Amino acid sequence: MEKKIDTSEPINNIIATRWSGVSYDAERPVNQAQLLAIMEAARWAPSCFGDQPWRYIVCNKADNAEAWQKLYDCLAEGNQPWCINAPVLIAACHDTQFSMNDDPNPWGAYDTGAASVSMCIQAADLGLMSHQMAGFSADLIREKFEVPARFTPVAAIAIGYQTTEDGIPEAFKGRELSPRKRNPLSENFFMGAWAKDA
Repeated sequence: MEKKIDTSEPINNIIATRWSGVSYDAERPVNQAQLLAIMEAARWAPSCFGDQPWRYIVCNKADNAEAWQKLYDCLAEGNQPWCINAPVLIAACHDTQFSMNDDPNPWGAYDTGAASVSMCIQAADLGLMSHQMAGFSADLIREKFEVPARFTPVAAIAIGYQTTEDGIPEAFKGRELSPRKRNPLSENFFMGAWAKDA
């Protein structure tokens, strides 16, 4: 099911068709080659001083169901019902310090977000659906995966194939089939000066 948007200006087709769905096909695994391509896309994301502060815990249910379950258990209750069918769950973490000198890195989360978007665009190019989440317990991720103190879990990401329209659970149909919406450009982009009424 494609959910292409009606943009005000022409944009890249992968960006236009990428969206954060919630109905995954539990019967279609993501293979290792696809996962490697998704990780490779993130590897080449930009970062301050080229420091690459991102660290990802990649849990593929087909290869390591125990790790997948551990990360699933870290998700908020509101996300668990739809993530149950996602074959891949990922925890995105960022280094709070620069690797070159251990000074604080205030841009680590920003850079990790850029890498995560690269992952999601690559996933879309491979015909996969991704969904980034803030609904998770950072403390549980730290505990269950023994994340060092200098790293902060900043997002969870679900990746997999979208199910057919007939396969969408009734509870998610309204959310899954509703049109995507964004603010007009003028609300978020200011040319040359801050908009006085923003």
